[in-house]
Amino acid sequence: MTTTVLAQSVPLMVGGGIIALVLFVLAIIVLNFGMTWLRAKVSGASVRFVELIALQLRKIPIRRIVDPRITAVKSGIPVSIDDLSTHFLAGGHVEMVISALINAQKANIALVFDQACAIDLATKGTTKNVVEAVHTSVNPQVIDCPPASGSKRSIDAVAKDGIVIKARARVTVRTNLDSFVGGATEDTIVARVGEGIVSSIGSEASYKDVLENPDRISKNVLAKGLDSNTAFEILSIDIADVEIGENIGAKLQAEQAESNKLVAQAQAEVRRAAAVAQEQEMTARVAEMQAKVVEAEAQVPLAMAEAFRSGNLGIMDYYRIKNLSADTDMRSKIAGTDEAPDSGKPKK
Repeated sequence: MTTTVLAQSVPLMVGGGIIALVLFVLAIIVLNFGMTWLRAKVSGASVRFVELIALQLRKIPIRRIVDPRITAVKSGIPVSIDDLSTHFLAGGHVEMVISALINAQKANIALVFDQACAIDLATKGTTKNVVEAVHTSVNPQVIDCPPASGSKRSIDAVAKDGIVIKARARVTVRTNLDSFVGGATEDTIVARVGEGIVSSIGSEASYKDVLENPDRISKNVLAKGLDSNTAFEILSIDIADVEIGENIGAKLQAEQAESNKLVAQAQAEVRRAAAVAQEQEMTARVAEMQAKVVEAEAQVPLAMAEAFRSGNLGIMDYYRIKNLSADTDMRSKIAGTDEAPDSGKPKK
């Protein structure tokens, strides 16, 4: 009888233990997740206990997932627990993503959850975030060109007349959420605007045209589409200040004239050296010719002596030559000539 009673009571005890274990587990679940589940249920963003347990097992703070989802659902933005937990595990800021989505929705800006997550991850480790990106998209930002924090105070360009124009511009931009991920930053906008201003001023015939119509410079720069492949959309470019610098054209012309003068002086020096060399060469040739004349004159007495020995010249012929020479010398002295034509020597 006792054995039968014990045999019948064992299944009851086992069943009671299982029920007690189940109740204990349910009690733990309710104590740990009950308030969170209830808060989500009341807010209309119901969540299952299985999802809460999965978050706990993956060591994800439940409140950092459930609370943003409650906010999103109350704002009419459908988002799941899995999407939020996946973005959290990727290193994103769930709260900022939800805030950005709410701000975009109120401003009638098309922004989906995946795009907001991509922007949030792209700005990780920088001074910007997805909320600021949406805020700049709603409220345009003004960028100084050149930046006020930089060493340069103006953008210097030269018009065609050689006058330096110093300009400063203010660029109004807003965030382009479609190209924010992978788009160029503010530094690229500043560089492109500076390049456009220099190019536009350089195409003007005179600095007076720039002073009369500074808005023409901004219109030309704005028409070039400088915001392509950037994270911003340029709304306007305003020339804040224009100043006149030095006359770089006149300075360059003066330097060119000085350079031309030095080149001309160098060429003149070359010609002078060539003339001196030629003069010295002619002096040497004159001395050479004089030496040949002296040599030829020295041959005259020898030739006369040879003519005497050979009988080709007689004594009377010799005297006639001497008389002719004396007559020629006398005529030369009367005429005031210093040189005798037959000897080539100066007479004293």
